[in-house]
Amino acid sequence: MTPISSNKVPTPAGHYNQGVLANQFVFISGQLPTGFPPETPLAEQVKIALERVLAIAEAGGSSKEKIVKTTVYIADVNDWPAVNASYAEFFGTENKPARSIVPVPALHYGYKIEIEAIAAI
Repeated sequence: MTPISSNKVPTPAGHYNQGVLANQFVFISGQLPTGFPPETPLAEQVKIALERVLAIAEAGGSSKEKIVKTTVYIADVNDWPAVNASYAEFFGTENKPARSIVPVPALHYGYKIEIEAIAAI
């Protein structure tokens, strides 16, 4: 198990790594749009979280096209269509990782989205 980090992503505030390389995969910790106000529009929050996921994947030797699974936590189930639209815009029509969207009652710091991922090397 090898820790992975990117200087494009805020340093973790807790006891975890941004990512971990293991068995030809990069396991990417959940990314919030920290550093931006919680009132930041949802589409921008999704973009920020996905850009951070990608930065960690790339630091581990992967790429956007090799992200194989995401878990997306949303603070409001009614945001599902908007999240899906922003997510599709980021990945494009050809790249569709496996995905779970999990509605949760709240996310840290009042954000609307958190995204974790697994990427192949």
